[in-house]
Formats: sequence, structure tokens, C-alpha cells
Amino acid sequence: MQRAIIVLLSTLALGGGAGAAALAGSIPIGPLPAGPTSTIEVQHGELVALALPHRDSGRVWRVARRYDAKVVQQVSEADVASSVVLVFRTGSPGLTTVSLALTKGDASTKALEARRFQIRVR
Repeated sequence: MQRAIIVLLSTLALGGGAGAAALAGSIPIGPLPAGPTSTIEVQHGELVALALPHRDSGRVWRVARRYDAKVVQQVSEADVASSVVLVFRTGSPGLTTVSLALTKGDASTKALEARRFQIRVR
């Protein structure tokens, strides 16, 4: 099972995908509701996968706030079974928070749900 996850993440990372760190041109998301925060500690150069529950009715997960692109960079995004998986490659040592919001489509500014991931790179 663990090997299958590693292969999946490697495939996602190598396959490319939409990088969301810049946020340029995307519609800003308003206030984020309270939601869970996870802390992840990783080494420089590793991949980090963030899995979010897939939602119906046109609701989508979006990067809601800027994060330090020197610490992590998004390399891939994919629907995997009942999850949306975002994959990041770690860079320089440091701490950054990736904040994600569930909105009703890409044009909505209202966050219906939120998740935060504090990523510390050593």
C-alpha cells in the first residue's frame, strides 16, 4: 500500500499540473471559516501530498492565501478516488501555511469550508 502511494505521488509530481502559488489572475477568496489545521514536518526536496475530500455540486477546493513559494511549490493536482490531492515539492528550509478554501466554483469569493496545512521544511 505504501509503495502504491509513493508511485502515485511520483506520477502526479512528474505529470505536472496547475501551480497555484502565484494566485495572479484568480479571484480572491474572502474570510475563511474555522477549519482543521494540520502540521507537517518534512525534509528539503521531499514531496508533500495534501488530500481533501471531493465535494459535489460544483464545489471546488482552491488555494485561498499566498504561501512562501521558497518553502513549497505546487507541482500537481489530481482527483484520486474520492479525494482531491495537491502535491507540493519542498524547497528552502522554513515554515509556511497553505490555506485551502472550498468555494462554489472558481468564480466564487465565499469560502464554504477551509483547511490549513502548516508545512515546516528542515
